[in-house]
Amino acid sequence: MPMIDITAAEHTFPNPQRLAADAAATLMRIEGVPDIPMFRTNTAAFVHELPADSISTVDGAHDAVRVQVLTNSRALDRSKQLAVVRELTDLVAAAAGDEALKDRTWVLLTEAPDGGWGLWGHAHTNEELVTAARERLAAAGQHG
Repeated sequence: MPMIDITAAEHTFPNPQRLAADAAATLMRIEGVPDIPMFRTNTAAFVHELPADSISTVDGAHDAVRVQVLTNSRALDRSKQLAVVRELTDLVAAAAGDEALKDRTWVLLTEAPDGGWGLWGHAHTNEELVTAARERLAAAGQHG
């Protein structure tokens, strides 16, 4: 159940809420988790819009975007890492209506250590999250 932070200059995205929802859905799909409320309501993205003068490259440009993805440990194997970076980069550029933004979008993948992932007021291990998902699938009559 990842958290995604997208940071860009103000007015980069005409519809930040749509971008946030699309980013969350994209990551949930790539992770391959079951489409159940446990994951749908706890996979979230946040779009942070900053004044343009608070972002700068060495050359003074303010048109870079940072996407930081926090997942539980080992949620993304190498093929999923590649897919997340590619698809979120494409999504950001499309949301901004600027294909050239692909060259100025950084995607940072970060893993929380096992037991360093809090939800429902508890720091869960990966096994505890898997067990919780299986319990919810069983209660819904699904298999996982």
